[in-house]
Amino acid sequence: MSPKQQRGEATVDLLLTTALRVFAESGQQGFTVNAVVSASGVSLGSLYHHFGSFDGLAAALYIRCMDMLCDDMVAALTRCRTARTGVRSWVAAYLTFTQEHRDVALFLHASAYSGYLVAHAEEIGAAKAEKFAAIMDWLGVRMERGEIALLPAPVIEVLVMGPLAEAARRWLSSTYEIDLAEAARYLPDHIWRSLRPNRPDPRCPGALVPGALVPPNPAGPELRRAVVGRVGGGRRGRRQAPLGQDPDHGGRAEQGVRRGGQRQHSEEPAGDHRVGVGAHHHP
Repeated sequence: MSPKQQRGEATVDLLLTTALRVFAESGQQGFTVNAVVSASGVSLGSLYHHFGSFDGLAAALYIRCMDMLCDDMVAALTRCRTARTGVRSWVAAYLTFTQEHRDVALFLHASAYSGYLVAHAEEIGAAKAEKFAAIMDWLGVRMERGEIALLPAPVIEVLVMGPLAEAARRWLSSTYEIDLAEAARYLPDHIWRSLRPNRPDPRCPGALVPGALVPPNPAGPELRRAVVGRVGGGRRGRRQAPLGQDPDHGGRAEQGVRRGGQRQHSEEPAGDHRVGVGAHHHP
């Protein structure tokens, strides 16, 4: 890599790191192009050169934050051998990440209905699909073995990420009271149960016993590919909720943040160069 390329990468990293810090310190109201330029010491021209616009910078920051979360989840899942331990580790990894990287989690959730997600939907969707491909491959193998119910990828995403994202959203908000440590005691097993297949109940013909294993899938990889599919797909032009965001929760997001027993509040911004906020989802 040439010295010029190294300087360019360093500038990109500086801008992204500074943007997250500005958002964490100043909230939505203070997350502006001027604030990021001033805090980073990078010129406005350089920012536009690397990202095209402030929305482009915000989209790149969203992808970086999403990658961080996904990398932790994928690592936790794929190092496990059984379906149960893998799903439970996946759930625990999300909750642990939210607690340990609160600023990243807050940015992901606050970005739910911002304009830059729409403008950069294709880029963000591709990044998400790439990360989730490893998760779907791991789950697909367990589906073939009959350890996990045969479900489409979007349904799996809702069953796993939906409860996690809602718990995180409430923890990040000033409106609700929730203890993530307590949630971590209950959610792993309950979410795992939602993915376990059913088997016929010998005591009652036609009935099923929930959460029991069924025989391995004889159709093999062909059926798995048809059932699982790829995350991030869908009709072209259809707006998709980002990782960790529930499209059913519309409107204004809570800007208050609970940290260390204190509440901090920021107001929803207005203007062309600020990331819009919508209420949370599954970052």
